[in-house]
Amino acid sequence: MLRLTRPGWPGNLLAVVAGALTTLALAPFDLWPLALVAVGLFYAGLRELSPRQALWRGWCFGFGLFGAGTSWIYVSIHTYGGASVLLAGLLMLAFIAAIAWFFALPAWLWARWIRRNEAPLADALAFAALWVAQEAFRGWFLTGFPWLYSGYSQLDGPLAGLAPLGGIWLISFTLALTAALLYNARRLLAGGRKAFMAAGVVLLAGPWIIGLALKHHAWTSPSGEPLSVAAIQGNIEQSMKWDPAQLNAQLALYRDMSFSSRRVDLLVWPETAVPVLKESAEGYLSMMGNFAADRHSALITGVPIRQVVHNEKRYFNGIVAVGEGDGIYLKQKLVPFGEYVPLQDLLRGLIEFFDLPMSDFARGPADQPLLQAKGYQIAPFICYEVVYPEFAASLSARSDLLLTISNDTWFGTSIGPLQHLQMAQMRALEAGRWMIRATNNGVTGLINPFGQITTQIPQFERGILYGEVVPMHNLTPYLHWRSWPLVILCGLLFGWALLASRIAKTV
Repeated sequence: MLRLTRPGWPGNLLAVVAGALTTLALAPFDLWPLALVAVGLFYAGLRELSPRQALWRGWCFGFGLFGAGTSWIYVSIHTYGGASVLLAGLLMLAFIAAIAWFFALPAWLWARWIRRNEAPLADALAFAALWVAQEAFRGWFLTGFPWLYSGYSQLDGPLAGLAPLGGIWLISFTLALTAALLYNARRLLAGGRKAFMAAGVVLLAGPWIIGLALKHHAWTSPSGEPLSVAAIQGNIEQSMKWDPAQLNAQLALYRDMSFSSRRVDLLVWPETAVPVLKESAEGYLSMMGNFAADRHSALITGVPIRQVVHNEKRYFNGIVAVGEGDGIYLKQKLVPFGEYVPLQDLLRGLIEFFDLPMSDFARGPADQPLLQAKGYQIAPFICYEVVYPEFAASLSARSDLLLTISNDTWFGTSIGPLQHLQMAQMRALEAGRWMIRATNNGVTGLINPFGQITTQIPQFERGILYGEVVPMHNLTPYLHWRSWPLVILCGLLFGWALLASRIAKTV
């Protein structure tokens, strides 16, 4: 094992395997100890490398992580994007090779400026800070790709109680710190300094004890009586979704399923359940709004919306609430290639994938009000938006309930939709609020404030999900403070490591 952490292809191959192991720690496999193993192997593999060697070692880890964890991209490009097997494979490899640099650059920085092999305790703390920094950076850079964070492995693990305290990144910080401390345990003991050994034990065991102790702690409390919910899963094939010949059939499906449903407080349809511009469906939406109002219900549905912005017509992926609900929400976090095409002047027309239906959406404004239904504030997230921790926290802090609607049909039977579901569960846990999740083909479900699914409809089935959610108030520490305490801590750790490294070089 020590030989594999040194320069050369064996270590690089181990880094690819270590990255791939992270996928097994996440949904749907949920073997959470493998997250510790993966991070530990990454840390160990950088100890003896030059900055240039660390760069490639980090890239190999990223290639393994994204190669295994985002294999669903191939399904989207080939099955639904019309690309050949060869072209889809090449495009997927190009994507993975590009985003693997999110690990290559931090590895270079680690070996060049931050690593402190002579101080194992400080080294472990600085590594944990760097790990969180790379996760946060790839959730922001070029609109971000906040997927496959190691902290998601703890949704049902011992550290779940840390999520309402400091969010997903506090969990990731703890995993990285634990992995590094375990690797450095022998050197800490060999050092013989009781203060450092005691600090190491506290840093190693403390977060896990706190996580377990807070796992079932309720940070929020009900702000009203339970609301009954019916969420409709239409299970419409993606090939039919935007076919004009199928429009009336789809509208009739959601109408008839709603007419036959029980009387509920909230009736929810998935993303773009109305697959035509809102202005073209006003009569239909008015009819459904009257139906909902007669039942004393709020109907919430996804629908594309066209608005004039600065004398220019712009298209948005939106949500509307009618009946005993009110409000329009325009999606702010767009999916590259799915909802907009980067460098579209160059890419459009090359293959069908770059000309997917509704791939010319604009980004909604940041200062939108929340949806209102039955007198409560509902924080809405359309598909991809629910994977952004800080963005979700900013809306959740103003809400009584959370709602996410999605159409994961693009990912077929791959692991992508189940990863997406896991991230939605983590948002509910961070916020201490109930979440309604309505999707076209699964998984539609209700998630409680502890991140657990209380009821669901399996994938690839048509049906109506019934259940209850409870409006909640009060803020979890994470919603109140967000990631600022962790940001300050990581900044101090980086400063400490850089200063110590500079002093060491001058001595």
